[in-house]
Amino acid sequence: MHKTKVDSGMIRNPAVSGVFYPSEAALLRGFMETHVRPVEEKIEAKGVVVPHAGYAYSGEVAAAVYSAVSLPRRFVIMGPNHTGLGDRLAVISEGGWETPLGIAKIDSALVSMLLDACPGLKESQSAHAREHSLEVQLPFLQHLLGGSFSFVPICIGVGDRPTLSELGRILGTVLAELSEPVLLIASSDMNHFESAAITEAKDQMAIERILALDSSGLYDVVLRNDISMCGYGPTIVMLEAARLLGATNAKLIQHSHSGQVTADNRRVVGYAGLAVY
Repeated sequence: MHKTKVDSGMIRNPAVSGVFYPSEAALLRGFMETHVRPVEEKIEAKGVVVPHAGYAYSGEVAAAVYSAVSLPRRFVIMGPNHTGLGDRLAVISEGGWETPLGIAKIDSALVSMLLDACPGLKESQSAHAREHSLEVQLPFLQHLLGGSFSFVPICIGVGDRPTLSELGRILGTVLAELSEPVLLIASSDMNHFESAAITEAKDQMAIERILALDSSGLYDVVLRNDISMCGYGPTIVMLEAARLLGATNAKLIQHSHSGQVTADNRRVVGYAGLAVY
């Protein structure tokens, strides 16, 4: 990953621009203007689940989520570690991330609080270097908020229940001390590379547990039914933290799969967008 030094820290250049989403700003804005639609009654969410595939496949679901919820000015974005690089619980503490729509700033103050509170969380540039699951969320926020937001990037490369639960409890405790809201974004696709019928059934099992705010149940159902939901870890962390922040409800905003785009239902990936509030 090429990085440029600036006064505010290192700038992470985009890793999947032109692959997962348009590399030209005009085309990216055009996608956003087409898919992000005004919604009159916004959900005051504590957390969301948003997919992270190429925009051609899951961008409509992601746009529906970001259209539906009220957006604060601070975010914690958590995604799975697809590359296997870096630390198991990895954060970047300063600088910003670049996309064709500009530079999104790291919330250094909040990162510092989390590093102090969570010994397992480590500064790790390499974990984020080629990871797409967090990067693809940023253009939606930039489209809706411009440059007036900051975020904490957390790449999660661990799947054991105790570690995920502890991170969620710490995150919820730290955020509860703040005077302004922070939205928790769990970046995850759903079941992978099975038929549409199997994927829809497996996705429904996981979605039901999220709607019940049942992080333990989500962990159990994913492992017991071999559901290849890549971001179940970030979703468990989000659920744990959101409950501590007072969440009592959840809503499925949209659910789809890649076969609805490709017309090939033999091997699909599922995409679900949910709000927890």
